[in-house]
Amino acid sequence: MGQEDVGDWWGVCCLAVPDGSAPFPPWQDGSRQRPPQKKKTVSFSSMPNDRKINSTAACISLMLEGCELKKVRSNSRMYSRFFVLDADMRSVRWEPSKKDSEKAKIEIKSVKEVRVGKKTPILRSNGLSDQFPDECAFSIIYGDNYESLDLVASSADVVSAWVMGLRYLVSYGKHSPEAPGTGHPSLRTSWISSVFDLADLEKSGHIPVSRAVQLIKALNPGMKTSTIELKFKELQKASERPGTEVACDLFVEAYCELCTRPEIFFLLVQFSSNKEYLGVKDLLMFLEVEQGMEGVTEEKCLEIVSKYEPSKEGREKGYLAIDGFTRYLLSADCSIFDPQHRKVCQDMAQPLSHYYISSAHSSCLLEDNFWGRSDISGYISALGLGCRSIELVLWDGPEGEPVVYTSPSAASCVPFRAVVGLIDQHAFTASAYPLILCLVVRCSAPQQRLAAQCLRKTLGEKLYLEPPNPVASYLPSPEELKGRILIKGKKLPPTCEDSEGEVSDEEEGWELARRLGQEDREAPEGGGLRRVRLSRELSELVSLCQAVPFQDFESSRRGQRYWEMCSFSEVEAGRFANECPAELVSYNKRFLSRIYPSPMRIDASNMNPQDFWKCGCQMVAMNYQTPGLMMDLNAGWFRQNGACGYVLRPAIMREEVSYFSANAKDSLPGVPAQLLHLKVISGQNLPKPKGSGAKGEVVEPYVCAEIHGIPADCAEHRTKTALQSGDNPIFDESLEFQINLPELAVLRFVVLDDDYIGDEFIAQYTIPFECLQPGYRHVPLQSLAGEPLPHATLFVHVAITDRRGGGKGHRRGLAGRRGRRVREYTSTKATGIKAIDEVFRTATQPLREATDLRENVQNALVSFKELCGLTPAANMKQCILTVSTWLLHSDSAPSVTLNLAEQYPSMEAQGPIPDLLRKVLTAYETMIQTSRTLIESADAVYGKLIQAQQAGMDFHKELHRIETKEGLRGRKLQKALESFAWNITVLKPNTPPDISSLQGQADLLKHAKAEALDNLWQIHNAGQSCGIGRNGSASPEPSRLQAPLEPIPETDGGGDTASC
Repeated sequence: MGQEDVGDWWGVCCLAVPDGSAPFPPWQDGSRQRPPQKKKTVSFSSMPNDRKINSTAACISLMLEGCELKKVRSNSRMYSRFFVLDADMRSVRWEPSKKDSEKAKIEIKSVKEVRVGKKTPILRSNGLSDQFPDECAFSIIYGDNYESLDLVASSADVVSAWVMGLRYLVSYGKHSPEAPGTGHPSLRTSWISSVFDLADLEKSGHIPVSRAVQLIKALNPGMKTSTIELKFKELQKASERPGTEVACDLFVEAYCELCTRPEIFFLLVQFSSNKEYLGVKDLLMFLEVEQGMEGVTEEKCLEIVSKYEPSKEGREKGYLAIDGFTRYLLSADCSIFDPQHRKVCQDMAQPLSHYYISSAHSSCLLEDNFWGRSDISGYISALGLGCRSIELVLWDGPEGEPVVYTSPSAASCVPFRAVVGLIDQHAFTASAYPLILCLVVRCSAPQQRLAAQCLRKTLGEKLYLEPPNPVASYLPSPEELKGRILIKGKKLPPTCEDSEGEVSDEEEGWELARRLGQEDREAPEGGGLRRVRLSRELSELVSLCQAVPFQDFESSRRGQRYWEMCSFSEVEAGRFANECPAELVSYNKRFLSRIYPSPMRIDASNMNPQDFWKCGCQMVAMNYQTPGLMMDLNAGWFRQNGACGYVLRPAIMREEVSYFSANAKDSLPGVPAQLLHLKVISGQNLPKPKGSGAKGEVVEPYVCAEIHGIPADCAEHRTKTALQSGDNPIFDESLEFQINLPELAVLRFVVLDDDYIGDEFIAQYTIPFECLQPGYRHVPLQSLAGEPLPHATLFVHVAITDRRGGGKGHRRGLAGRRGRRVREYTSTKATGIKAIDEVFRTATQPLREATDLRENVQNALVSFKELCGLTPAANMKQCILTVSTWLLHSDSAPSVTLNLAEQYPSMEAQGPIPDLLRKVLTAYETMIQTSRTLIESADAVYGKLIQAQQAGMDFHKELHRIETKEGLRGRKLQKALESFAWNITVLKPNTPPDISSLQGQADLLKHAKAEALDNLWQIHNAGQSCGIGRNGSASPEPSRLQAPLEPIPETDGGGDTASC
């Protein structure tokens, strides 16, 4: 590239950094004086406030000025050096240096790759891993021997500028003639100028400042008017053009400074062929590689360009520039919430007891439990949110008709007839699945008859009145009960032939009864259950949800019928969850249970629903009127199945024979732990905390990421505080969580103010782990009450990987492998019954083989990805594309090809190759061989595991007879049952298969084989698209690729040992 070329493209960049701006200062101390009782960490930027990286030109301007970076040596020492880009832009130099000045430099043309983060062996070494954050490190891979220059900057902003600039310079010489440098305005500048021309109604070349402000505000909703006005004042002052009007060039400059998000521009540069916009192939690569989208076509990419690119020229040519790319990333098409879960996506044909059911307590209450106002709108709100279980507490009304009370104030009652009419109108507005009305009867028998007549007349055919099927073992499914309303309540015994009779009462509602002065209904002397009168008319409305008192788990196991259900106070249920969680889980496999808040919660606060969901409790009644963490969890949880109010419980909680410990502190048998890699990049349009009126306009936010689930998964990490960042802070911080039971995990983002007065809460968003979409996503923030905050978002990157070898993937660098722990094998447990133990003992060797097959492939994959400079979250296509980039960025690159004619593509080198590339080829070969062994051995091992599992299940029906024969009682009996359930859980596959709820080593092996086959397909696909593949035809579909890779079927197994 000659000086003339430099001058051409330099002059037409959309924005150059103003002359005279100061170079980046050295490493700063971000500490501030804080109250001694509060500790915080700080994220700071070494960029001056008036300098924003919003173009490639700004990046190169920084590099030309130079700045201080820390050079990392192989001995783990760091040396401060001043790095600068030569004026001719051909080399990067550093000083001081003991080397000759001609040696203390790297030529741009020799650069193979620029890596962000700790992606080389030196930066991953144990001696350095904790000395600086990942986002402050980057590496330049250069030369024919693929050497690395490892650097640490004072902030992520400096890293972004150097990486963007270097990547641009490396690829500049390979542009097509249409690329920047032709002397024409850029795509973006032309579009912004055309917008200005449309606003210039008088065609004078100027528009009023007020119109310019409104124009930018319209193009970027959420931006504050004051921010835009201040920017125009700054630019007018700098250009010495004050006044009430602005010219086109000033408008373009203001727009670029205000509306360019550096983190998105950095992302565009990573995937753009020319560093200014994404072409169709660039966009396709981004969607496949980074966003994890499957089946993306060029036609789909053109649709995205047509929908989001604002410039007519860009739409016509299929280019997505920075503004269109930003719009796309902010759109619902790119939300963090998986769109598949926006509609009903789970199996709705399971028994009703197999679902979590969205349940409300005191739905008509607007404030606290005893002094708050009751209002009929509370029911509308709850039903609109998908609530499928509503509590109605019936009291004698003053005019002879029953009323609904939720506070001791007589003025707060709501007529029962009005409530039923409202339910009839709104019951199925948000969800077509069954609604359960929980009747707590506190009224006299005559008013009960009126209530029954009202229900029959108003609800009509919607009422489910069919008697339970005595032959069945489980409740009907939500699908079978669509559009029906079930009544949960007491029922007269079959022996009662009168028009009314006595039934046992429940504790729920009696605290309110005492406050209403109904002391005559206190508990009888000597203890025991209260008795109340129940009318036959109301009793006959109860069918599938008959309320019965709970005695103990053994009595329920022997005598409770499937249509009978129990209600537990949160105190009682909490005791069961802590003392006998396994029995509570087992109870909930067949019977519905409802948990209601303690009467001590007079402020209508909420219990933690996760405490009871982890034990399988279906109906956890929440005070919908009380916002906060607990309602966030409830609302977020029930979004995952089309917000229909029903969520299918994990398979491990549904299956008749399975082992699950709700209070597990570690991984579960047969359930693969997963790692959530979460990078919180930035925030947009964050509001002030509501209660901080005494503060100024600027907040100092930080983000807390919380995982809620089983005890083993509960964790919280926070980012550093972004100081004086305005409404759009940059966090750029990576967090990591281990998830042992993904199906029960919920991720909650909370944005807080670290310098608050009165209130620190800014925003939140809660999402089930199963609904997370991978890649770069925006999180739509909500208020404390769960209402959307317009234009307030977090920009994050999400990646989910399997746990590798028991350790955290990104911590296991090449230099730290010696400390890897011994491989852990899942094994069966002894039941104490000889015949059963002999059967399960036959699974010992297949279990070891299955673990070895999976772990060998996983470890080989991690090694290959690390040598490619990628994280364990990267996919195989990214790996192949990275290797191809090395080979294509040098005229003297060695010849390395992928032989796509083979079932298992080999990577072959022609002639001598550098040491690093040789290591990459060796790691690739190991990965291919371990994958081949897994694919070709999986079916045989799978068959042996299924044989052992089926043989064990043959004992299940006779288990109690065998226990009696063996004389097992008490603790020995309990241990035998637990061990039997453990063994079945460890071995068994899902029936039907369900990838989202992997249960047992057989399933894990099947899933590992499917992933290995998918990796081979990605290798074929990437090899052809990047040009290093040979002897390949059109990229095969995954299903076609699988056909020739099927192993020889197992011959010595039974008829049920099908291939996996």
